[in-house]
Formats: sequence, C-alpha cells, structure tokens
Amino acid sequence: MDGRIKEAVDLFQEVMLYGTERVIKAIDDPLWKEFSPEQMQMLKLISKEKRITSSRLAVLQAVHKSAISSRIKKLLQKEVIRFVQTEQQDRREKLIELTEQGEKVLAQSDKVLTDYIEKLMLEHVNDEEIDQFLTIFRKLKDIIKTDGVS
Repeated sequence: MDGRIKEAVDLFQEVMLYGTERVIKAIDDPLWKEFSPEQMQMLKLISKEKRITSSRLAVLQAVHKSAISSRIKKLLQKEVIRFVQTEQQDRREKLIELTEQGEKVLAQSDKVLTDYIEKLMLEHVNDEEIDQFLTIFRKLKDIIKTDGVS
C-alpha cells in the first residue's frame, strides 16, 4: 500500500476521533448538553435519508439494534422523531422521520457546528486549501456512494 494512503487514512481517523471530542468540548450550546453526539448523528442520518428503518440506522452507526432502540426511545421522548408507516411496507418494520422540532434542532446544531468550524478554519486554513479540501471530500463522497456504502 502506498504510504501516503495509509497516512491519509490515519490522519482522517485522528481528525474524526480527536476532532469530534474537541468540537463537543468547545461548543458551548445547550443543545449539545441535551443531546449526545450519537443522538445528533442519528438525527443527521434520518435527515439525509428522509425516512429510515432502525435496522438501517444500526448499520450506519455501526452499533447493535439495542443501542439504536435506546437512542430512538430518547429521541421519541424529546419529540424530535416519529414513526411513520407506508402502505407497501412490512408492518413489523416502521420508518423513522424527523418531526418539525427535530428539523429545528438539527438546523440549530448545524449552525453552531458550522460557525465553530468556520472560525477554526479561517484562523488556520487559506482559501486555496479550503478549495482543495472540498475537491477531495466531494470526490471521496462520490467514491463511497458508488461503492454502495452510502
């Protein structure tokens, strides 16, 4: 394997692990105290998928269905998600979607996160580097979606 690829993977993992921790600690917003990072990720996934099963959430979050069930229960209590059913669907497997409140929570979270990352990047990254970052991540996103991992 090309050493640069291994370094890129290692760097990506470090940014994901330590970056997430830093961001969570740095963002001083009540929303990030009310919702766990895993719950926020779940809301983001539901938003991206529009409607999703708990089984699919378990796969995407790489956790057991019992962990997903617990998160779903908490998010239902906070009234940010709801179950919906379609006529063509297996009645045993319900779809989950965001409520209007869930969309508001996610929008607020996205704004707080974007503001923080923007400030961080503007202090340390120039415009050309931001453009390079976007080009590479768009390409990675396309590759991952093409491989059926999306």
